[in-house]
Amino acid sequence: MPKIFIIMGKSASGKDTIYKKLLNNKDLNLKTVVMYTTRPKRDCETDGVEYNFVDEEKFEELKRQNKIIEHRAYNTVHGIWRYFTVNDGQIDLDNYNYLMLGTLQSYRQLREYFGHGKVVPIYIEVEDGIRLMRALLREQKQENPKYAELCRRFLADCEDFSEENLAAYGIKKRYQNIDIDKCVQEIIADIKYYAGHKDII
Repeated sequence: MPKIFIIMGKSASGKDTIYKKLLNNKDLNLKTVVMYTTRPKRDCETDGVEYNFVDEEKFEELKRQNKIIEHRAYNTVHGIWRYFTVNDGQIDLDNYNYLMLGTLQSYRQLREYFGHGKVVPIYIEVEDGIRLMRALLREQKQENPKYAELCRRFLADCEDFSEENLAAYGIKKRYQNIDIDKCVQEIIADIKYYAGHKDII
């Protein structure tokens, strides 16, 4: 039965790389959903690929049209940045499995919208010290590094993905991204399992 698989994890846990590797796996045949955001586009990103980059006015327009499935807002040092999924015809759960990037909040909203049995969490975990080094190296490559925002997000992730919150959302399994190839293979096996079964409880 078709499912939506949600890749989650703290910043710099490798979830973006894992997401791309899973999408490139032809055996899984996963469809993607391009989310929307009001944050500025990074140098390495392409509009319509990583995200649909829109402004606050477009967000309000979609909200008035009742087209927003789930929405998160972050009060950053550069202002409010929104990330959201839009009911724009991309999702067809009668015929396809989907892979999305998200947070615990978006996971909850997607479950409420599509039903608990249709949405499967995939939580990526990496030791905090390694994550911080990865995040710093990535930010240094930007034309205009935003170190204050990096620190804000790192601290916010520790709170957002606390053990209490993970337990509250029923997140039990963690995929350790120490060896990314082994991590991806473990996820592939689980996706094949869940995609071949009826809706989970």
